[in-house]
Amino acid sequence: MGRDSVRGVLPGVALLAVLGIVARELGRATPFSPFVVAIVAGVAVAAAVDLPGWIRAGVDQYKLLLETGIVLLGAGLTVTQLVDTGPVVIVLAAGVVVFGVVLGESIGRVAGVEPTTRSLLSAGASVCGVSAVLAVAGSISADEADITYAAGTVLLFDAATLLVFPTVGVALGLPDPVYGVWAGLSLFSTGPAAAVGFAVSDVAGQWATVTKLVRNAFIGVLAVGYAVHHATAGGERPGPKEVWYRFPKFLLGFLGVVVIANAGLLDAGARASLSTASDWLFTVAFVGLGMDLNPRRLRATGVTPIAVVLAQFLLVTGVAYLAVTVLL
Repeated sequence: MGRDSVRGVLPGVALLAVLGIVARELGRATPFSPFVVAIVAGVAVAAAVDLPGWIRAGVDQYKLLLETGIVLLGAGLTVTQLVDTGPVVIVLAAGVVVFGVVLGESIGRVAGVEPTTRSLLSAGASVCGVSAVLAVAGSISADEADITYAAGTVLLFDAATLLVFPTVGVALGLPDPVYGVWAGLSLFSTGPAAAVGFAVSDVAGQWATVTKLVRNAFIGVLAVGYAVHHATAGGERPGPKEVWYRFPKFLLGFLGVVVIANAGLLDAGARASLSTASDWLFTVAFVGLGMDLNPRRLRATGVTPIAVVLAQFLLVTGVAYLAVTVLL
């Protein structure tokens, strides 16, 4: 990033940082998680004012901050944790992706949702939210209207689950690791999955994030699968380079930090520092996430896709709940 680019994002990043500091202080002074306070602050600001372009450019960097926080989160995980639960999480994540896509396509077909929109909704709900919507949209040449429709629906559910999921999880009395895996299997986007996990505890947040990252890893496979499915006589099918382009590369950074931390290259102090940095990055990023959930951006969402995705979400979440309570 050049010097001019850095200057261009500084005002927005500074706004995120200031609100992040406020969220951390309120989190210390009240029973509320600073992550939840950060999201609420972001939603409130975005709903109250239209952010000018010179602010928006920096606010949009929250995605990079979130990914960096996820990478650093690897310092707090041990190989024992991954070995004990990892294979089960991978199987569960793969099952949720396959089940979610098939279910979303089937319900959408019955409801009469147009095939392209149906595919975008199924991808977004089954893998990684708006990122999956955009990845699959590029694979099947979806138009802007379809993308906006699907993305708006996904954002609506991101906002709703941020409020509801932690309350339901606490009421069910699940152990923190089990709740975290369930959240990672159920929520659409990485940010909300991490947020609802950390809203309960650090352990729940770690497992929600790890589980969600496993689901995210299927994005390249899904993009190729949909490209083949929607291919026409004159269409092009993406090759290995396209799969690599769409693969969430911060997942590799996360795994790299896990390896470094467990190889003994980081002492306890360094791991604690990285964990603290990760917490701060999450707090600041969640302010931006809240701004991205601006209610005014969700008004174009129609009733039919909401009903389709709601049915898919409830069924997938219910099956995932049964699976985690039996297997974990």
